[in-house]
Amino acid sequence: MMNNGLCIKTEGLEKAFGSVQAVRKLDLEVEVGSRFGFLGPNGAGKTTTVRILSGLLKQTSGTGTVCGYDISTQRDEIKTVTGLLPETPGLFSKLSAVEFLEFIGALNGRNGEKLHQRIDKLLAILGLEGRQDDLLESYSSGMKQKVLIASILLHDPQLVFLDEPTSRLDPAASALVKELILILAEETDTSFFICSHITSFVEGVCDIIGIINEGQLVISSSPQQIIEGTKTRNLEEAYLEIIGGKVDRQALLTWRSV
Repeated sequence: MMNNGLCIKTEGLEKAFGSVQAVRKLDLEVEVGSRFGFLGPNGAGKTTTVRILSGLLKQTSGTGTVCGYDISTQRDEIKTVTGLLPETPGLFSKLSAVEFLEFIGALNGRNGEKLHQRIDKLLAILGLEGRQDDLLESYSSGMKQKVLIASILLHDPQLVFLDEPTSRLDPAASALVKELILILAEETDTSFFICSHITSFVEGVCDIIGIINEGQLVISSSPQQIIEGTKTRNLEEAYLEIIGGKVDRQALLTWRSV
């Protein structure tokens, strides 16, 4: 159930927390099968947007659909066809990878042979088949992130939301997650919506990038088009040009001389 080839479409989406306007008039379109990067500084409105789109939070105003379901009236349906990995997910370290995935499967009403086949397939894709019975407390940060990603793919979602998937990882583990997303995009029909403030990660993973600042979508285009449009050398420079994050070197020098 899609909307003219779009897995996400919003019009005038807004969310306010009292006097704080977290999301402002957000018009967003994400195509089915894409790896969409939602790039912006901390506090820009990325997580709030994801919580609305994944059915966890109701917008203040505006409309939208996710996988063809209305975000106002069909939030339960949205939850059944999407997966969400928050920035700080929970993980039961005294369980093995298989036990943890069986537990998550049971929470989603799945069990039996079909669930175990799905677990075996995901662990094979993720390269964890030799460690599936080891306790999660013995896993590295990158391996734990693999298991968490597997847990949101168990019910074969059409769309997966990843909120800052590398924020707690070292560079090696971040590179692993990057490759993992690319592999999963090839191996499955899943669309990805990835929130981050790390430009290098988003540039290497996403085919379309939306930049949000102070709750407003500033631009949505391919990484190359964004770079070319700002006449910069890479996405980091383009990002800083768009949101205004350049260092005032003269002011710095003046401060040092005080």
